[in-house]
Amino acid sequence: MKTEGRSRPRTRRPLGPLALAALVLALSAAPGFAFEARVLDSVVSVLPLWPGEKLGGTPGTPPGSAPEATAVAVLPGGLLATALHVVDRAEEITVRLADGRRVVAELVAGDRASDIALLRIPIDLPALEIAPEPALGAPVCAVGNAFGLDLSVTCGVVSATRRSGVGFNPVEDFIQTDASVNPGASGGALVDGEGMLVGLLSAIFTKEADADIGVNFAVSSTLLMRVVEDLAAHGQVLRPRSGFRVEDLNPAQASQDVGVRVVAVTPGGAGEAAGLAEGDLVTAIAGRRMRNASDATAAIQLQRPGDRIALQVLRAGALETLALALPP
Repeated sequence: MKTEGRSRPRTRRPLGPLALAALVLALSAAPGFAFEARVLDSVVSVLPLWPGEKLGGTPGTPPGSAPEATAVAVLPGGLLATALHVVDRAEEITVRLADGRRVVAELVAGDRASDIALLRIPIDLPALEIAPEPALGAPVCAVGNAFGLDLSVTCGVVSATRRSGVGFNPVEDFIQTDASVNPGASGGALVDGEGMLVGLLSAIFTKEADADIGVNFAVSSTLLMRVVEDLAAHGQVLRPRSGFRVEDLNPAQASQDVGVRVVAVTPGGAGEAAGLAEGDLVTAIAGRRMRNASDATAAIQLQRPGDRIALQVLRAGALETLALALPP
């Protein structure tokens, strides 16, 4: 995913008094934010070798070369998380450490539903501490190997949390940010002001150009750790079975209510045992507000088999709380 282009030189004009005053005010109002340089010790560049292609993807390499990417230390024992789409076809995976050393990585396992892969290298890098869900507008920095130029840092804010239904993966729980993210940064780290991991860089929202326009997505640290812990322990994600299916509200329903409609309940399943019935309006799952069916998918897939969670259900005009026991 590379694009090249040149922009025409622009004539620079001095700022007028009002524009200059606005700029000074904006800069003085911006929150202070110092990047924690130790984060770089936990992030590596990923160089996959794909069938019939050449290792690399840095500027100047032949067309068709495999693109470089990024990975983040998330568990002890040399375990790194990255985006599955950058390594799933690789015949060999090499990672480049922050100090320039290169080592061969093993693909431990991957999860296509969330586009997350777990790698192992023979060096135990410090795993980043996991951050709590960030507040809207909180400052964050993205660390990634953009365009194969090696690790670099860009900063911005949290634009949105709990994004689902964006359309990249079947299971989505994204942190949206305006921190600049470009090809090669997939699998990189989104960190907060304390150097804690907010999310794993996953996707950029573009129209025609495969480049940053300020609408970028990172898999939330909650979903990330839910997946990589299972990949490390079982080689796959053990998914919970809710025993019911929901759909978005139609326009007439959406003008009156907010939530998702239960359209099927599995006989003998967890949903039936909880007391769910077809036609119920689910407004929240495990404390997560329901806006569309993708929210329900995210809320359930963040749980583990055997968990017990609360469902908020609107039935006959009355709000009820049901206990959903996910089967082990």
